Order: sequence, then structure tokens, then C-alpha cells
Amino acid sequence: MKEKWKKYKVSELCTDIIDCVNKTAPVSEIPTDFQMLRTSDIRNGFINLEKLNCVTEATFLKWSRRGFLKEGDIIFTREAPLGEVGLVRSAENYFLGQRLVLYRADPEICDNRFLLYWFLNPQNKEIIKSKGLGTTVTHLRVQDCKAIEIDVPDLATQKKISSILSALDDKIELNNKINKNLFEQIAVLYKNLTNESDNYKNLNLSELCNFQEGYVNPAQPHPEYFNGKIKWLRAVDINESFIIDTSRTLTESGFKSAKKSAVMFRPNTIVISKSGTIGRLGIIADYMCGNRAVINIQPKQDQFLPFIYSFLKSKKNELDNLAVGSVQKNLYISKLENLTVSCPTENLLTNFCNISNFLLLKIHNNCFENQRLSDLRDALLPELFSGGIDLSRIK
Repeated sequence: MKEKWKKYKVSELCTDIIDCVNKTAPVSEIPTDFQMLRTSDIRNGFINLEKLNCVTEATFLKWSRRGFLKEGDIIFTREAPLGEVGLVRSAENYFLGQRLVLYRADPEICDNRFLLYWFLNPQNKEIIKSKGLGTTVTHLRVQDCKAIEIDVPDLATQKKISSILSALDDKIELNNKINKNLFEQIAVLYKNLTNESDNYKNLNLSELCNFQEGYVNPAQPHPEYFNGKIKWLRAVDINESFIIDTSRTLTESGFKSAKKSAVMFRPNTIVISKSGTIGRLGIIADYMCGNRAVINIQPKQDQFLPFIYSFLKSKKNELDNLAVGSVQKNLYISKLENLTVSCPTENLLTNFCNISNFLLLKIHNNCFENQRLSDLRDALLPELFSGGIDLSRIK
């Protein structure tokens, strides 16, 4: 029963709480085996390891001097955004970037996944956000991160709760691994396609695609513009896979505040980030609008989607170099339009697209299954943590 749960400060439940080095680590211009976690990589219990910035070994060691990550650690974002968490499932050569805190549960009194799910419980997330400081960007101080109060049952009950929720998360993780393998297969097929024939026709990307910049940027002081039913795509939502949901939504009035620029992106088109981490790619899986940090790319022939996506992915380094700006670099449509695409013969291109679209369908279905599993987990969380589900019969 919930009345038997005891209240602890999170510092009493952990063997270690490690703050990041609050200074931006220098990024390596060439790929290395050492990478930095950022707040944008931590979402909904998971850590996205696909697009991390590389650093030198010396930088990795210097920025890890407060402690190295271990499997089972929980990473917490204390700013931008406040309150996201992710479980470290693999701790190979990653370190905490700015605004991140690590919680390492004491296995004698606290199950690490129970702690993860406590942070994921929507009610607890709201409590944490309410304690945030700052008007423009809310944040939590490190000492406040250590003082968070948590209601905790006995260890056996903790493990029952975490086992129920972990079964869902483990399936999500398996689907993510399958999707990664399927994307890798598409990349191999694309590489083979580019090597199979010398008979290519060079076209500008503008001859194969239409482009639309996101211009929907509602004024933040208007709360009536937000938390509606319209999905609002920002760079942070671009995930190198199918984008089903967005982290923020707009009302009809928020969308229409963009006036003539209020345009919806359609499903089965590509989106690319134009600032910040330039060149991140995703495939839109539902109707959504975009802010000024994203560009929507629509293949003129739908079946060419995997070909265009693979082409852009192969040009990642070139896209970085195409970005311009002295303070903050931006990638513009005019730069994308003039990219040269070497199109193979119709036969080869059709074969590639047929196979790749079949693989993309599998990825798409796995993504939607993950969304359903995540929704189920989020529905169970408040019930399990409020005592609404009787755990006495669960072994």
C-alpha cells in the first residue's frame, strides 16, 4: 500500500550524484571513439546515441574527471529542457555535456529503473518543473537536484514496478536496434547503387524535390498559442528516423499566428535541421508544422523518398560546410537546391527504391509500435506510483 512508502531525498538513495563540467567541451573536427551527451539526446527514458559530437581522448578524460558513466546510471537534464531523463544502457566512451546530472542508485535501497520511472511519472515531472528557476529558460540548481524528495516503497516492490515498465521499454529498445539495422541495410544498398554503374545523370536536387521552410514561430508570451492539437516540429524533434510526435504542440490560433507562412508539412516527406546541429534528418510520419530551424524536403515522386533521404545522409559533412553565418551558422534552401545528385539508370533506381521502401515500412511500423508501447507505459506510470494497481499478486 502507498501509505507504507517512505520519503527520501534522492541523495539518500544514490551512491553518487555527479554534475557535468559546466563548460562547453571542444568538438573534434574528425570522428573519434569519444563522444559527448547533450540535453537534446536525453528523451523519455532513452538516450539517443546516433548523433553525438565527437571529442579527442584528452578532452574526454578531462571532462570525465568527476566520474565516468556506468551502465544503469540515470542522466537528468536540469535545463533546456528541465526534467528529462534517460537510462545509460551502454557506457562506452560517453561523458556528460553541459546541464546534465548523473544519478547512480544505491542497489541496497533503490532499484535504478524504479528511480528512472519515478522521474518519468508525469506528476513528478510537473513537481520538478514547478521548482525550476528562471523566467525565459527554467533550470534547477545542482543542490536542488540533490534535494528532490521521492516516495519509495521497499526494494521488492520497487523491482515489481520497474519489471512491469521495463518489459515495455525493453521492447522499445529492441525495436530501436532493429530499426538501426534496417537503416544500415538501406545505407549499404545506396552505397552499392552508387558503385553499380557509370551511367549516371547529374541533376540538381531542386529538379527532384520541392522545399518549404518552417516559419511558424508563435510569440512565447501568448500561452493560448500552445498545448493544442497541432504538432509543432522543431530541430530537437528530428531523430534520424520517422517523426511521429513532437515535444510541443500548438493551438489553431498559435498556428495561424504565422499568417501566410502557416503551412503544414505532409507525411512521408523529409525534414532537415538548418541551424544548431546542422543536417539532422528525419522522415515525417504525420501532418505537422515547423519552426524556423527546420526545412521540409518533398520528393516530387513519392517512391524516391529513400533515394533522396540516403543522398542527403551521405552529404552530412558537405551540409555542414554549406552553412553560412558569423554568429550562428544556417543552412538555406538555396544551398540545398543546387546540390548535385547523380541519378542511376531508371532500372537500378527503381530496384533500390522498391527494396528500401519495403525496409522503411518495417521501420515505420516499429516506430508506431514504440509509440503505442510508450503511451501504455505513460498510462501505467501514475497508477503504479499512486498505489492504484495492486502489486501484491505480482511475483
